[in-house]
Amino acid sequence: MKGRWLWIVIVANLLVLAALAFVYPHLMVSPGPLVPEHAALATDCFACHTPLRGAGADRCVVCHALPDIGLRTTKGVSIKAVSAAGATPLKTSFHQELTEQNCMACHSDHAGPKLTQRSRKPFSHALLRVETRDHCESCHAAPRNDMHQKLSIGCAQCHKADAWKPASFDHAALPAAELARCETCHKAPTDTLHRQIKGDCGQCHTPKAWKPATFEHHKLFVLDKDHNASCVTCHTADDYSKYTCYGCHEHTPANVRGKHIEEGIQNFENCVECHRSADGEREGKGSREGGGDRKRGKRD
Repeated sequence: MKGRWLWIVIVANLLVLAALAFVYPHLMVSPGPLVPEHAALATDCFACHTPLRGAGADRCVVCHALPDIGLRTTKGVSIKAVSAAGATPLKTSFHQELTEQNCMACHSDHAGPKLTQRSRKPFSHALLRVETRDHCESCHAAPRNDMHQKLSIGCAQCHKADAWKPASFDHAALPAAELARCETCHKAPTDTLHRQIKGDCGQCHTPKAWKPATFEHHKLFVLDKDHNASCVTCHTADDYSKYTCYGCHEHTPANVRGKHIEEGIQNFENCVECHRSADGEREGKGSREGGGDRKRGKRD
């Protein structure tokens, strides 16, 4: 008998709670305060919610007619006129470009616990019509920095709808004249090596990425001992695709020619073909093409 009365009490309490939830839903089940604009509806939950089904867009459009959203208030007053009066800034309306009336996909009027959730859901660009999605300027202001003003391509070629950053920028989108002017967008490196170089960045780097670079000097000539000099010592006129050994020690065209002809070496224009550092030499293509090398020259 006691067990039966216990179940009766439990069921009675549940019925009372269910009744209170329907009579006073704003006190019993409200997840948090409404946004200020909907404060008048705080005690009228069923203005937006259908019992046991939750909020629905059909309830929203009773007050917010889709053609008026972003253009007129729920009372029919032009938002442009309200903005001109200084009440609120005017924003571009894009609700008319949505593929479906799904207000809850972006909006949640209850603020909820501040530590656990946000009052608004992130907007999904997938809700927009394709033709609108491809024209970002219909909602967003175009960037005003130099790089973006020179581009003539769509935003989607670099940016994704999920977020503005990170972007997959392709330098090929720039005009040809801008590709050689890296400094218009990038700051010049300040390390010891780059400070003395004034040439085109493209001689070592590619637009795809700053690293890896094609500059590997030790594979061509080891900068040891007296050869650890500034770049302009060997590379003149800011052209790092060429070099000269003339101007140091006995390196003059006449002296170099005389010493190599004496040893039977005819091809001596490309010094690093045989000379790779201050310490050593190697038998190279140039010496073989010249008809001999240093050793054979000495034997002669």
